[in-house]
Amino acid sequence: MISRDITLRDGRVLHVRDSSLADEAELLQKFGRMSENDRYMRLMRVVRTPNMEYARSLLASLPQAGIGLVATVPAADGIDIVGSALAVFAKDRPSCEFATAVDAGYAGAGLASALMRLLMAEARRRGMQEMEGFVLSQNQPMLRLARRLGFSASYDPDDASVRICRKSLDEEITPTGPA
Repeated sequence: MISRDITLRDGRVLHVRDSSLADEAELLQKFGRMSENDRYMRLMRVVRTPNMEYARSLLASLPQAGIGLVATVPAADGIDIVGSALAVFAKDRPSCEFATAVDAGYAGAGLASALMRLLMAEARRRGMQEMEGFVLSQNQPMLRLARRLGFSASYDPDDASVRICRKSLDEEITPTGPA
């Protein structure tokens, strides 16, 4: 179980913990704060409203079928989720697919890096040997982050607009480290 405070490069402190079904309303608020471009970069298509049935089934499948993390800050209504990371386990091999999203106000401060490091360390701890993610070729910030974290990036043979980022989880991963 993950529950820890992290300090970003700019000094802001956030709490990172496992996600749960109780996060649904806050995740909806997070989705609502995302720009159309941010939604497109994260979901790889234009999405105006989230698929709540899919989101609920995904949250309900955790932690058995994967890892979900949220980064929270205090807010007038309790908390705001300002970052999230997800690893969905493959059914037939020790591999998982990652996804991450960070509020624009936290971009470039090291939050995505911290979430990814925690996600990789937990995936390795849970027996995963490889992590991969599908990233739009135009999503240069995510591709740069993936490279800094040791992921390779190759074109998807079926879609040149997508890069497949892969990393072996064989070696020890420091959950917190330089962003």
